[in-house]
Amino acid sequence: MSRLSHIDTWIFDLDNTLYPPSIKLFDQIAARMNDMIMARMGVSLAEATRLRQGYFRKYGTTLRGLMMEHGWEPTAFLDYVHEIDYGPVEHHPALGEAIAALPGRKLIFTAGTRPHARNVLARLGCESVFEEIFDITDCHFIPKPDARPYEIFLKRHAVKPETAAFFEDIPDNLIVPRALGMVTVLVGNEDAALLPAHVDYVTADLAGFLDGVLK
Repeated sequence: MSRLSHIDTWIFDLDNTLYPPSIKLFDQIAARMNDMIMARMGVSLAEATRLRQGYFRKYGTTLRGLMMEHGWEPTAFLDYVHEIDYGPVEHHPALGEAIAALPGRKLIFTAGTRPHARNVLARLGCESVFEEIFDITDCHFIPKPDARPYEIFLKRHAVKPETAAFFEDIPDNLIVPRALGMVTVLVGNEDAALLPAHVDYVTADLAGFLDGVLK
């Protein structure tokens, strides 16, 4: 943990990072994406799923693909797909306490919306520990791992990459932070021996990992 002793800004992705993917919150969002694509394009569920997944792989988010290739307006899409049941997100006071105890600033950097992030943080019991939420609208709907949202984020929040740490569940989304000089932490069950060079740490227990920062 000595490589984290200089960190004064702690940046966290939201979905599948602050809560485990096992609760399948994104499955609800994906289902609503499919519903909207089917309704607006008149396609089958299989075709909607193909489009949703294909645009995610090509553009970083399904929304970006729909905007680029079909001219969709993003606000209605985002409002609709985030009308989900947040009940599966369990209260996690240990996580909130661990984040609150970190020295310096704590920020959210999410490809979701600000209301979505607030709903998740409220369920976790972490809504008061973060200084700001940087969402998909703040980066003009350009998602990670494109370098542009990181640049916008750093400028807007006056973050110095050399004293920042970035927590994320998707390895490719840590490429730019590492290149900028941040310490990178992958949240998930990946084998540490197989991690790419741009990942400094991996943990399946975020609260426990953060507790270790201060010890």
